[in-house]
Amino acid sequence: MRRLGDFAARFERSRTGLVLTFLAATALTGFAVLAWPPYMPWAAYSLIVVGAGLFLEPLPLLVVYAGVAADIVVVGGVLGDRKTATVGTIVVTFLLMVLMMWLARARSEVGLVGVKGESMLVDMRDRLRAQGELPPLPPTWGAEVALESAYGDRFAGDFVVATRSTDGRTLEIALVDVSGKGRNAGTRSLLLSGALGGLLGEMNECGFLRSANNHLLRLRWPEGFATAVHVAVDLVDGTFSIGYAGHPAAAQFSAGSGRWVMLQGGRGPLLGVIDDADFPREEGMLRRGDALVLYSDGVIEARDTALVDGIDRMLGRAESYVTKGFEGLAQRLCDQAAAGHGDDRAVVTIWRR
Repeated sequence: MRRLGDFAARFERSRTGLVLTFLAATALTGFAVLAWPPYMPWAAYSLIVVGAGLFLEPLPLLVVYAGVAADIVVVGGVLGDRKTATVGTIVVTFLLMVLMMWLARARSEVGLVGVKGESMLVDMRDRLRAQGELPPLPPTWGAEVALESAYGDRFAGDFVVATRSTDGRTLEIALVDVSGKGRNAGTRSLLLSGALGGLLGEMNECGFLRSANNHLLRLRWPEGFATAVHVAVDLVDGTFSIGYAGHPAAAQFSAGSGRWVMLQGGRGPLLGVIDDADFPREEGMLRRGDALVLYSDGVIEARDTALVDGIDRMLGRAESYVTKGFEGLAQRLCDQAAAGHGDDRAVVTIWRR
């Protein structure tokens, strides 16, 4: 598979060779149609049209399509009435040229030419998900991340970045919800995740949201705001510090009382809206049997549901995991979110055994 990918990359780099290859294929197709009119359909040119549209930029693609058009005209003139059903198929072929030309132009504007474009997008998506993978934790701790995009799109506006300090003592996690959903927010989340992933763990925990806010303000995106929740957990004594930037409050389960509570402290404004904003933090403790749930608004919000009802619904789902352990809770909350599949959903669960 890797050799095939290397061959495809070399194939794409040789533009002159590509043009000559497709022109030669056009000539061979024309010869085949002339030699065997009953057996060679006009649709054979469509393979060349699609293949050239995938691998060539607009200008060399225009050269190939001019050759295809000339070949069709010449072959059609030579065959005359000996080959039937020509008009409809030829019209479809020319319409396909127009479509592929439009696609090639759209792809070239963002530098996505050939199959490398899709490979790059897939690689970016995988890197985004890899940044959300949690680092290994001590045996007395557990954590999970679940991410689902709106309507099953490949990209989402919700993302998670996580890191563990070099001494292994502190776990830091940030859950971010970029404005928009699905593919519309996917490009912004890709850019922002790289920046925030670099900030996480490189500064005092109190400065993370402030730095993230300053970064978004510098970008000056038209829809540049985002919400976020950032938590830093001491894996030795269980203390944690949590702060919000316009984000829904986290939920904490206390094994001592057997109840879920919402952590309402540490409220701050949206990221990317107010310059030099302050982001206060709330302190807490995770003891044995306790758990912490971070989530995006798609988990609790729906058009026909009040916010408090969405929170109650989420905590009701989480209640069934109290006795059997919190493994799998994050994915279940994503799958049974109040917004259904119509919004991006993200859940992070952290618990102490």
